[in-house]
Amino acid sequence: MKILTILGARPQFIKAAAVSRAIRSHNDIEEVIVHTGQHFDKNMSEVFFEQLDVPRPQYNLNISSLSHGAMTGRMLEKLESIFQNETFNYCMVYGDTNSTLAGALAAVKLQIPLAHVEAGLRSYNSAMPEEINRIITDRISNILFCPTNVAVNNLKNESFPFFLAESQPQRIVNVGDVMLDAVLHYRKRAEITVDLNDFGLTDKEFVLCTLHRQENTDNESNLRNILKALRHIAKKMPVVLPLHPRTRAKILSYRDNQMLEGLLVLAPLSYLEMQRLQMSAYMILTDSGGVQKEAFFHEVPCITLREETEWTETLENGWNKLAGSDVSVIIDHFERIEHPSSQNKSFFGDGNAAQKIIDQFSI
Repeated sequence: MKILTILGARPQFIKAAAVSRAIRSHNDIEEVIVHTGQHFDKNMSEVFFEQLDVPRPQYNLNISSLSHGAMTGRMLEKLESIFQNETFNYCMVYGDTNSTLAGALAAVKLQIPLAHVEAGLRSYNSAMPEEINRIITDRISNILFCPTNVAVNNLKNESFPFFLAESQPQRIVNVGDVMLDAVLHYRKRAEITVDLNDFGLTDKEFVLCTLHRQENTDNESNLRNILKALRHIAKKMPVVLPLHPRTRAKILSYRDNQMLEGLLVLAPLSYLEMQRLQMSAYMILTDSGGVQKEAFFHEVPCITLREETEWTETLENGWNKLAGSDVSVIIDHFERIEHPSSQNKSFFGDGNAAQKIIDQFSI
């Protein structure tokens, strides 16, 4: 069996690390990896192949820093030529990026069976490009690998299956979350290899923030409000902000030196560095879906800088709070949040999602 895996963004490398490791335990499965180039700098891309033992991609499309339409279109064109030059039993895509959508479209147009890892997520916010990508990908996928029961029910409520054909059937499988696989596998390595002292930090005495969603970075009011709240929090506890390239570019465009005043601004972190800081933080603030989950896995309270979340399970028992970009709400959650007394990790499976995914390809 030959599977084409399409990756392009940081969260996809993390998920693929777990699944590729499971694939390598099967001598009868060959994986061919395509890196679209959507995330291209060392700490957003290259270091993941080094740290997580993801096999080097056989193809690198080097497509980045374009508008959504241009990026997706160029990826689609190059992926189509790969599909036409080799024979694949399946195409596997992850998550909800432009790379996901391009891979899904390229596969279905050439009638290559499509598997979508992290299917069924919904924010119900159609202004998010990620929401459009995931909905379209789910509609045309043959195997929908869901991470939670909520994701399964989302698909069923949308009248799944979406198309019926004997040659191209669709099926839903709740395998659990591959990001939990990754956290459980790499947590100890992160603790051993990454020293908090290198960042001048003390365990449970800092706040970690990530900020990259288009709805926040491309909206000046939202971005200024969030940074204002962070500066307020930083007066009480150090705030660490690994700065995404898009966020950095937007802040620089405003030519306002005070926007980052008082914050510990870092370059994008490697996966192991990020895990070490997450597990050691007093609290995490983020607009990232993946970071919300990782906060939950590490049992660190989280404030989500959005009005909604795909990961509604993390809201149970107060592990995650929605704040949007409202300064007073962000600060209020920071000041009031408590470490919840209980948690149910079983929402996200048993940490063996990758093997369950591979098992489905033989059915």
